[in-house]
Amino acid sequence: MSITGIILAAVIVGGTGLFIGIFLGLADKKFAVEIDEREEQILGVLPGNNCGGCGYPGCSGLAAAIAAGEAPVNACPVGGAPVAAKVGEIMGVDAGEQVKEVAFVKCAGTCEVAKQTYEYEGLHDCIMINMMQTNGPKGCKYGCLGEGSCVQACQFDAIHVVDGVAVVDKDACKACGKCIDVCPRHLIELVPYEQKHLVQCSSKDKGKDVMSVCSVGCIGCKMCEKVCQFDAVKVVDNIAHIDPEKCTGCGACAEKCPKKIIM
Repeated sequence: MSITGIILAAVIVGGTGLFIGIFLGLADKKFAVEIDEREEQILGVLPGNNCGGCGYPGCSGLAAAIAAGEAPVNACPVGGAPVAAKVGEIMGVDAGEQVKEVAFVKCAGTCEVAKQTYEYEGLHDCIMINMMQTNGPKGCKYGCLGEGSCVQACQFDAIHVVDGVAVVDKDACKACGKCIDVCPRHLIELVPYEQKHLVQCSSKDKGKDVMSVCSVGCIGCKMCEKVCQFDAVKVVDNIAHIDPEKCTGCGACAEKCPKKIIM
């Protein structure tokens, strides 16, 4: 190949590269998406667990939503009040008062007190067992299946199956809600961390039927409701419910409960 051909080829390649570079540079400016600086700042203070407890796809999704005004500054359940305060400062708004919450399992049917209809051997998955024709080996159709689907879902090692029932470690729980979503019997709910008294049962059966499968289940006797002076306890569908906003923590309901199912 002659020297002229080499030079011509070099010029063509160099010119093509220069054209592409200029084109890409202009395109980058033309189609650039401006990122709100606050979004990056918010992402920097979020915990980074990407648990999805806020309802958005990870911390980056939440940061974008907060910066756009589509989510409140206290939307991160894992970060709680400290993170909410920092995000509020970035957004220039007051984060407000935030009540710390934890997950609570509404079942006390351990192996000693809850009747088992048969011995189960198979895949340890609550969702699958709940779809079985018999709804699993536990006699109470409302009780914790104890197979640990909630344990697998928790990223914070805050819930474990103890004696056949899921138990939450209040101090480790971040209230992300993953255990709530995975429980097929909807036994887990978020409650105020400071709430002193809770009903450890979800059965809607009548008292006689409850006693036939669990010796500590709520029998709907309404003794707790009658003894409460603050109208904080109501028995609905044969199961007691405590209103945390009305409850003063006096303990009268727990003391009067014949089954001691109110902790």
